[in-house]
Amino acid sequence: MADIAHRRVRTNGIWMHIAEKGDGPLALLIHGFPEIWSTWKHQIHHLAEHGYHVVAPDMRGYGDSDCPADPASYTILHLVGDLVGLIDALGHDQAYVVGHDWGAEVAWHLCLLRPDRVKALVNLSVPYRPRSPQWKPVEYMTEKFGDGLYITQFQEPGRAEKSFAKYDCLTVLKKFLLVNSPDLLAAPPGVEFIDFLETPDSLPPWTTEEELQYKAEKFQSSGFTGALNYYRAMDRNWELLGPWQGARISVPAKLIIGDKDVGFQSFGTKSYIESEILKGLVPGLQVLVIDGHHFIQEERAELVTAEILSFFGERSKN
Repeated sequence: MADIAHRRVRTNGIWMHIAEKGDGPLALLIHGFPEIWSTWKHQIHHLAEHGYHVVAPDMRGYGDSDCPADPASYTILHLVGDLVGLIDALGHDQAYVVGHDWGAEVAWHLCLLRPDRVKALVNLSVPYRPRSPQWKPVEYMTEKFGDGLYITQFQEPGRAEKSFAKYDCLTVLKKFLLVNSPDLLAAPPGVEFIDFLETPDSLPPWTTEEELQYKAEKFQSSGFTGALNYYRAMDRNWELLGPWQGARISVPAKLIIGDKDVGFQSFGTKSYIESEILKGLVPGLQVLVIDGHHFIQEERAELVTAEILSFFGERSKN
């Protein structure tokens, strides 16, 4: 990764670290939880080789970007604002965008709120879900799944940080790699979620001890509060997004998801993706279900990168 350039860019009131390579149309790669820019190492090189100016930021609260302590600074409006400001700072009018996990959630809303700034979108693992007109998301999920649900346990400031602190950062990251069953989304009563997760004896073939140690060192420096604050702003996002109730996403979009992804197997995601509801909310959406788990940008790097290049290539002709 030595040929990737690094710098910090001022955007939306914060300093954002970016990794970048190549020249041409802008391609933004937006990571999720608990990741940093390096989750896109395969895509950075290949997209740059195919003529894109590839930029993978550490999102607000992660890595070498600023990490405000207040959960109120992590609403979807802040996160989308960061990306709009980044596109401006990089001197582009529009960007091709790829998102994964929380990065996909932010990317969907970038397209919803500022479709003029996005040429095309490929999102991984997380489909667009509309705002419920009745239920705040955390309230709904807590009522349905109880206090053991990871999202619920992440709400109270300091709770997850305290439980994570019983382990070194490398172990915390390894534990999240093993979340591959719907049964692992909620801990039993009285058990902290991170304690409930097992630590894998061996790593999957798509990552290495060295790569995870690099990420762990970044979390050792930044802490996990910024990353957890995304979850703590979920109900506030519901309040803020009322004006976009029922709005459609008009940006050309593709969703790629692994058939063994815990998110695909839970929350009714599989049936939702196959229904007409999603197609109505994102007209023209292409959906590809592949053999894989959650971190498909690394696990199935060659296939995912080829799909990204193909989709963006077709849109560049329009």
